Amino acid sequence: SSSSFLLLAVLLALVSWQATASDPSPLQDFCVADMNSPGTIRTCQWGFVCKNPMEVNADDFFKAAALDKPRVTNKVGSNVTLINVMQIPGLNTLGISIARIDYAPLGQNPPHTHPRATEILTVLEGTLYVGFVTSNQPAPNRNKFLSKVLNKGDVFVFPVGLIHFQFNPNPHKPAVAIAALSSQNPGAITIANAVFGSDPQISDDVLAKAFQVEKNTIDWLQAQFWENNH
Repeated sequence: SSSSFLLLAVLLALVSWQATASDPSPLQDFCVADMNSPGTIRTCQWGFVCKNPMEVNADDFFKAAALDKPRVTNKVGSNVTLINVMQIPGLNTLGISIARIDYAPLGQNPPHTHPRATEILTVLEGTLYVGFVTSNQPAPNRNKFLSKVLNKGDVFVFPVGLIHFQFNPNPHKPAVAIAALSSQNPGAITIANAVFGSDPQISDDVLAKAFQVEKNTIDWLQAQFWENNH
């Protein structure tokens, strides 16, 4: 009957969702990305092709990243030093990466999103004002803004895919944070850069309508240099 078919379809959907809700358990100890193979490609969603296990050594899991050293910040006042599978091939299929984030006085890591990762951040030095915005879900939680002031040693979580930021409110002292992300390649979409600095540019008719401003405002924004802090 149609009701039985509908029930079966719902059960299959639930099983499928459960199977894809997280990375699968590894079938081997590791799968070091083979960056030197002429056939190296991104293999579906799980990562790169594996290096011959007999050729794997400790350097495949290591990088002298100097994450204890301060970085020069850009015009928005931040610098993100990301260590992912492109820097450490041993991260391939392990679903994790790490970043050091430096903030100048009054600097920020501007509103952005990680399409493939949840982020957990801890403040090493200074103070940060952080927050994220929920999705367009039904009221009263539609685009709800959740924020917090973090001090040294505090920890905050940014859920996967949601727009978030960090801002150093201190006009005299820099700040430093370390973030862990739940993907070997989390990706980053900085909102202003993507919207106003795309190549080729999005039509100013589209953006003027979307932001409900004059086209000359959009043209001015698109003429700016949208610097990447990663």
